[in-house]
Amino acid sequence: MRPEATGRRPEGLPRQRRGTTPQMIGRYPDWDVLSQASHWDSVTREVVLERVENVPAFRFFGEEERRTLKAFCDTLTAQDSEPRIPVLSMVDAKLHAGELDGFQYAGMPDDRDVWRIVARGLDDTARAAGDHDFGGASPEVQRQIVGRFANGELESGAWDELDVSKAWKVVTRAALSAFYSHPWAWNEIGFGGPAYPRGYAAFGVDTREGWEPRQAFDIDPVPDTRERGLE
Repeated sequence: MRPEATGRRPEGLPRQRRGTTPQMIGRYPDWDVLSQASHWDSVTREVVLERVENVPAFRFFGEEERRTLKAFCDTLTAQDSEPRIPVLSMVDAKLHAGELDGFQYAGMPDDRDVWRIVARGLDDTARAAGDHDFGGASPEVQRQIVGRFANGELESGAWDELDVSKAWKVVTRAALSAFYSHPWAWNEIGFGGPAYPRGYAAFGVDTREGWEPRQAFDIDPVPDTRERGLE
């Protein structure tokens, strides 16, 4: 874990004791959603296990793009140490296969082109800050650049080719969809996994199925983030 990243997490966040989460921390340290795989139908089980056991090889992004965009995805999802969910590999596989969202913002390039332009833009911005590229910048510089990207504050260079705010929506939608489709993220948030065919029977506020995990850390991240000035 990077020293500068530790202060950004709430004190007392447990280490994962069962299963895997990003960085092996989380609010449900004894939960492993894969322990429930026998309750899923065979097709669903195969799809979910594939995400863990067979990380897609890169076929869409080039080497320099991978270096930049992997650092971007890790910064976006706050993955600062291993194990990491291979977000960019999953995005790469979909872009290579042409599995897009089915819509495109008016005035914007194809989403596949947006990703390539964003890679160039991140590197242009990092160079303006004195670094060789975004992937080689310090974690703090990477976070600052990503923050400016989120606020639509990046200009010049490759960014001139895009509506920056719409580009942010394109890449974050794909990256976060990949992240939260992975069982390690499910462990982190205590998700019980696919409902079919077992289903759910416990409905209502503060109810749980007998097999669902119990949260071991309940500090609300929204006010905690504000109180520590990390917004």
